[in-house]
Amino acid sequence: MEKEIDILESIIKRRRSVFPASYTAEEIPDEQIRKVLESANYAPTHKLTQPWRFVVCRKGAKTRLGTELARLYKEDTPADRFLEKKYDSIISKAEQSSCIILLNVQLHPELIPEWEELAALACAVQNMALTAEALQIGAYWSSPGMIESLPAVFKLPEGQKCYGLFYMGYHQDAPRDANRTAIEHKITWLED
Repeated sequence: MEKEIDILESIIKRRRSVFPASYTAEEIPDEQIRKVLESANYAPTHKLTQPWRFVVCRKGAKTRLGTELARLYKEDTPADRFLEKKYDSIISKAEQSSCIILLNVQLHPELIPEWEELAALACAVQNMALTAEALQIGAYWSSPGMIESLPAVFKLPEGQKCYGLFYMGYHQDAPRDANRTAIEHKITWLED
């Protein structure tokens, strides 16, 4: 029987961003999405603010999200920098995904600084990514510039801010090795 640390290490080391172009048409069941989100709820959080808030977009909602993101891209991009290919890609990514989760934070400026709430969200998203990997669901965190306009589009409550989109879908990609340099180059030991 594998030890828990071996299982955890395996999941951490094989987790990769898997992009919508690789997703199959198979829908992720609601209970699997809930498992991914439930794992987010156990991330560390300073003063227990639990700032993460999620909007799950499926079916028509993800299509509307893709269309809205493309519209915002076109609206906010100068004509000489606008790329029709990127516009189409934004719509395609939404269509290829089984679901897209808006990654929002409920800020508590009276308690703690914004960066700490963002750090808690990042921990929550790492839990989501690891759980998705364990469920053999492809996922990745995207943070396009257009997300700054999403709170108004989605009528998010006061004090909430969107920090990205979490695309998910089943896939058939072969495992890939991690592209990491040795940890020895990133550690300084102090003992005295």
